Amino acid sequence: MAYWLMKSEPDVFSFDDMVAKTKRGEPEQWHGVRNYTARNNMMAMQLGDLAFFYHSNIGKEIVGIIKVIALAHPDSTAEPNDNGKIVWQCVDVEAVKPLPKPVTLATVKATPELAELELVKYSRLSVSKVSEDEWNLICKMGGL
Repeated sequence: MAYWLMKSEPDVFSFDDMVAKTKRGEPEQWHGVRNYTARNNMMAMQLGDLAFFYHSNIGKEIVGIIKVIALAHPDSTAEPNDNGKIVWQCVDVEAVKPLPKPVTLATVKATPELAELELVKYSRLSVSKVSEDEWNLICKMGGL
């Protein structure tokens, strides 16, 4: 299993929105990503991989855990390129559980063991990798 972090602006799509969709049995297509590294990260995801749900811009905190339920496929919001191919990919995800205690970006940055976390090193990357050690530490910090 691999671990990830996926960002969303909570005023556009929040973790509560994700939970509501999951309860209705509606998978969320993680669409709209227009960065090649983030796209490649999604293309590397496997069924059952887990990701932290991060509220960006407002809150700046890890608030929940989501799971990959469909492998990378063409993003339905993407336009074809000049060759008629859709280069942008996405995965489908569903909510797993909220963190009992959200983990703020300030707390992450103040934790020396998380200095190499891609959220810190590549702050503009919307879909990033998380190592198993980073995952376990953040889960512990979040009350899991």
